[in-house]
Amino acid sequence: MMGILNITSDSFSDGGRYLDPAAALAHARRLIAEGADILDIGAQSTRPGYTEISDEEEIARVVPLIRTLVADPATATTPLSIDTYKPAVARAALEAGAHLLNDIHGLQGAPELAALAAAHGAAVVAMHNDPALATLPPDADPLPPVLAWFETTLAIAARAGLPREQVVLDPGIGFGKTQAQNLALIARAGELRTRFPQNPVLMAASRKSVIDHVLHLPPGERLEGTLAITTLAAWQRIDIVRVHDVTANLRAARMAAALRAASMTN
Repeated sequence: MMGILNITSDSFSDGGRYLDPAAALAHARRLIAEGADILDIGAQSTRPGYTEISDEEEIARVVPLIRTLVADPATATTPLSIDTYKPAVARAALEAGAHLLNDIHGLQGAPELAALAAAHGAAVVAMHNDPALATLPPDADPLPPVLAWFETTLAIAARAGLPREQVVLDPGIGFGKTQAQNLALIARAGELRTRFPQNPVLMAASRKSVIDHVLHLPPGERLEGTLAITTLAAWQRIDIVRVHDVTANLRAARMAAALRAASMTN
């Protein structure tokens, strides 16, 4: 489980709640106590219509928090992910103690992130983000172009010397896709594992608008929809699920995994 720690003022679900350093540390401790295996720290909102902040402001938010988490006994052993697409921020975060880069442009916006990760022995979450996908005919299969896009990402990583198994693939739910495509990619995320068996796969759909599309609910009421997605992800043996509500999602994932195992028993 990857627990979400947003230190933003405008994230779609929890913007402004953890800007205060004490609140951010308390939330990090809570996520770990609930069972988070990784903390994903984001200081730049990437919600639809987001306002970009400067590199300097983003660094000023994330670096002190990373240093605090690395030093705090309750959080020191938990791997830290930095949710950024900016090389300067990524470098500062890795030097402060982050272990993982989470890039919403899948190394195709700033290929130098791959070399940066390789130099620090870090992994990268490479998220699919190609707005051209949403222009496909409604009856077109969205998976083949997503798979082809990831081939480009993996080639960038290879040229930078980043080991293949250190590239985590994220289908990018809610980024440059129609809601029908979002649903299809959630339902078929397991095919990423089949096509790219060396690469871990991450599902990040917690509280996202695809749930509103189906259930017509605001972000704070989308837990059940998120749990349905997590259940399906666990059934498909997705490696990492990025969520706001760790306890409930961890329970759902464990139950789904147990049911899947039972279904395979002769």
